[in-house]
Amino acid sequence: MANLIIVATQVGVLFALMAVGFACRKLKLLDDAAVKGLVNVLVLIVTPCLVVDCFQRPFAPEQLKSLGVAFGVALAAHAGVIAFATAFVRHPAADSRKVLQLATVFSNAGFMGIPLEQAVFGADGVFFGIVYVVVFNLLFWSWGYCTMRGLGLRHLGVAQLRTVCVNPGTVGLAVGLPLFLCSARLPAVVAQPIGFLAGLNTPVAMLVIGYYLAGAKFASVRTCGGASLAAFVRLVAYPLALVAALYPFRHALDRTMMRAIVTAASAPVAAMTTIFAAKYGRDVDLSVGLVSGTTLLSIFTMPPVIALAMAVL
Repeated sequence: MANLIIVATQVGVLFALMAVGFACRKLKLLDDAAVKGLVNVLVLIVTPCLVVDCFQRPFAPEQLKSLGVAFGVALAAHAGVIAFATAFVRHPAADSRKVLQLATVFSNAGFMGIPLEQAVFGADGVFFGIVYVVVFNLLFWSWGYCTMRGLGLRHLGVAQLRTVCVNPGTVGLAVGLPLFLCSARLPAVVAQPIGFLAGLNTPVAMLVIGYYLAGAKFASVRTCGGASLAAFVRLVAYPLALVAALYPFRHALDRTMMRAIVTAASAPVAAMTTIFAAKYGRDVDLSVGLVSGTTLLSIFTMPPVIALAMAVL
């Protein structure tokens, strides 16, 4: 019960911040252009700074090992849910089916997962949560891209392969990991600005999510037969399956690592689903409804799922 109260409180704090973004849209304090700029700052500047800031710690061999395990767990977890989505997420319309498949697989691990990991588990939670985000980027820009385009992985172009390898998460990792391996501390004139920018992650991400929630429409979700299954798997079945898979290894693996991975996996549908749906002419209304609907539902699903992970892992 104590774990549930802790997580529910932190989720409540995040939703309070979302409410500010919601109000900003209703009061016309922000518009689409301003929020798009905030998203660019968040993705291109804040995310790499957050990664580097998390890796500003003395080298510890056991943490490096846990990072490698976290990468393997995140990769295996994504592979499992991709197999499920490919086999069982169906819809007669291809435009809707592809949105449902991406919604089932990819969580909002960056915008929603990392702020919650930071609030509940501190810097160590973000340290491992970043790994999940890196795997997310690798697979979203490969399998996710090909799924939305209706292509096989063999059709990935040079531009897509470049994005798979070079994105804000991997750039931050490329800078931060060597610093961690060498136990190197950046000078204060560099480290403090990075830390300040990293601190923007939670409030700015929540403002952006709240802004988009204020304009959400749920009609497409209510009329789509596969939407309920996608939402259930994303918010409940997938993270609980991950808890069950990790349970036999609870005494062998880093506890914070396992809990951070489950937290990332329990986040609502990734906002990138809507970006890809719009870019490649798929069912945009359905994607918006899924992102918004699962975000609202996550206030009820994330606390018990994460509390369970904290209790048994």
